[in-house]
Amino acid sequence: MDSCRIPANASKCSGNTMECFMVLSTQAQKISIGILCGLFGTMCVFENSLVLYLIFSSPGIRKKPSYLFIGSLALADILASIIFVCSFVNFHVFNEVGFSKEVFLLQLGGVNTSFSASLSSLLLTALDRYISISRPSEYKLLMTRKRAWTALAVLWVTCATIAGLPLLGWNCCALDSACSELFPFVDDNYLSGWVCFVLVLLGCIVYAYAHVLWRARQHVAYMEKHQAQAGKQNSRMRMDVMLAKTLAMVLAVLMLCWSPVLVLMIYSIFGRLSDRLRKVFAFCSTLCLLNSMVNPIIYALRSKELFSSLRRVWSHFRRQLKAPEESPEAESTHKSSVIET
Repeated sequence: MDSCRIPANASKCSGNTMECFMVLSTQAQKISIGILCGLFGTMCVFENSLVLYLIFSSPGIRKKPSYLFIGSLALADILASIIFVCSFVNFHVFNEVGFSKEVFLLQLGGVNTSFSASLSSLLLTALDRYISISRPSEYKLLMTRKRAWTALAVLWVTCATIAGLPLLGWNCCALDSACSELFPFVDDNYLSGWVCFVLVLLGCIVYAYAHVLWRARQHVAYMEKHQAQAGKQNSRMRMDVMLAKTLAMVLAVLMLCWSPVLVLMIYSIFGRLSDRLRKVFAFCSTLCLLNSMVNPIIYALRSKELFSSLRRVWSHFRRQLKAPEESPEAESTHKSSVIET
């Protein structure tokens, strides 16, 4: 195992440096983490897979750039759930250290890529709503499918590049610098840069949502004054208001789930974390999975198009279940049993 500078509060770990980051000391803590990761991860994969199916199985929905961004968010959450749960449980619950520094940084890069892409997809969704509600007459010209796919490609390449920097050499082993107190082999300066990147994303999302919600309130006031002029324009405004409220709910959940993790990351950069706080960080990390699990529920409840698509899929599934019971063989069997009776 590579020899790196161990965090000051973990100096008691004289052997394998990876063991210094295994903060769960009791079986109850490991079981709790395992249950939370298993529950949140399974639900997240199922729900986001369903969202992807609903989007790409409906020609009318998948043609809209806004749902392409939501599809990117669902895909990022699926990847984050799978990679995070497997690596997190393997490390903290089963205490597996039989892998190299490169393998660990590859896993960490996958988690960072997925979560960064999730936040960036939310930003693109917010910008999409920003353009739609601020410049509705030019929206279809500005936000085309080609531009949407280009934006998504740039998003994923950028997130993968930033997340892969530790694997490419920006780590405390290669630089002989102090490692982070929260992540093995991660340089404190890199962690500072990644936190700044996330904070910039969150700041842009908050700004875009603030403008969208402000314009949505203007639209609500307009509809109240011109209620008699019901038509396509009012329907468009109602849709914008609905989507704005949905994205506001997504943002509220996002901030609630990510704030504890980011606060502890920032604190670890400027100060030393106690063992208790490092355990708190391990449990708070599962809130990121909770965020990925809650987003599809918000879409299903708030998006009329996705909800209608879900109802069609459910109705088709129920008809398929009833089909064997209504087949000629089943009917003839039922008649013969009646005659015998």
